[in-house]
Amino acid sequence: MAANQLSDKSIRATLKQAAEAGRPVLANDGDGLRLEAQPSGAGWWRFRYRFGGKEQRLSVGTYPATGLAQARERRDEARRLIAAGIDPSAARKADKVAAAQTEEIQRLQAQGEPLPGSFEAVAREWWAKVHSAKVSEPHAARTLIRLEQDAFPWIGARPIAELKAADVLACAQRVVQRGAIETAHRLKDACGQVFRYGVAKSLCERNPVADLKDALPPVPARHLAAITEPVKVGELLRACQDYRGHAVTRYALLLSPLLFLRPGELRHLEWAWIDWDDGSMTLPAALMKRSKDGKTNGAPHWVPLASQALALLRELQQLTGEGRYLFPALTTGQRAMSENTVRSALRRLGYGNEEMTAHGFRAMARTMADERLGIPAEVIEAQLAHSVGDALGRAYNRTQFLAQRRDLMQQWADYLDRLRKGAEVVPIKGQAA
Repeated sequence: MAANQLSDKSIRATLKQAAEAGRPVLANDGDGLRLEAQPSGAGWWRFRYRFGGKEQRLSVGTYPATGLAQARERRDEARRLIAAGIDPSAARKADKVAAAQTEEIQRLQAQGEPLPGSFEAVAREWWAKVHSAKVSEPHAARTLIRLEQDAFPWIGARPIAELKAADVLACAQRVVQRGAIETAHRLKDACGQVFRYGVAKSLCERNPVADLKDALPPVPARHLAAITEPVKVGELLRACQDYRGHAVTRYALLLSPLLFLRPGELRHLEWAWIDWDDGSMTLPAALMKRSKDGKTNGAPHWVPLASQALALLRELQQLTGEGRYLFPALTTGQRAMSENTVRSALRRLGYGNEEMTAHGFRAMARTMADERLGIPAEVIEAQLAHSVGDALGRAYNRTQFLAQRRDLMQQWADYLDRLRKGAEVVPIKGQAA
């Protein structure tokens, strides 16, 4: 069919015909271009062509917004694409996608948000979808702060697929230079998890952080101060007994060595968790130091109470038993005591951070119950609620050692009584005390 058959006059006549007939009327211009005149007075320009053995149709505008000359230019451009082996319909779709991506990038840039495929965008997606679902809220918050402060300013805007091990190392080394070696290792590990997520999402080819295994200085050994020498433990226990501060704080000091709990667990203890008949208390999984899944689905932690602990709790009950918490805040019973209360009390007794901490009571129990009393390490670890690496080990710890743990707590309390009274010290394994 010859090209360029239509004119503005014939188009107007076709539109009039469609309006009078009350239905669309077709008018061919040639080379696949035709006008579909509508009864409304408007018309659609359509380009018909064959590609890959199939007939296709492409809209090239509406009349009168798109005039005859412009419609022909679009037809001719589509024919040039076909001659080059490109499907005009597919090319238009690709152009729309590219335009939408450009618009989205401009919007994100205007709002100061990370661009798709950038390290920051992938990291934030990993944090929201993976990390936050696995760890506690405080843990997740610390990880995000670490990335925001020490990674995003340097590599956040760059495409994750282009980043190398040296780029991550440079971020970590900046942290090392300010003396925060442990934080540098945690940053490196978080970046490694982001890259692994990127690999799984086909956003990058590999995790370059795997090449940084030995690139950072080792984390210096850091142990919370604890007293483990029997004579000095006896002195500490007597000092706690003679504490002249607030009565509730005094009971927190006296119970700290008897319960094997972390300071945060101790100060949040509730009266409802005590089973007076069984002589034990059961802490909910949500209170324990565990992953988010462990806090939600894990088993509660059982704490058998030695007779000395029960006696102290009976006395404390007279002071705070009407409320929710064993150790309420000094100003209100609506929340637990401050995390600094026991630490500050130790300072008042003359014990500095370098000598004894609130967490040190656990270290004291772990070390001395093993070395001085010969209690099996696995029993002590179970009572300390330390995590076990494999699933079988976790199941075993949940179901075993109950009787042994009750014996442990009573033996330990009796031993502390002897130390407080200055009695003969049980010798360390194979040595004189």
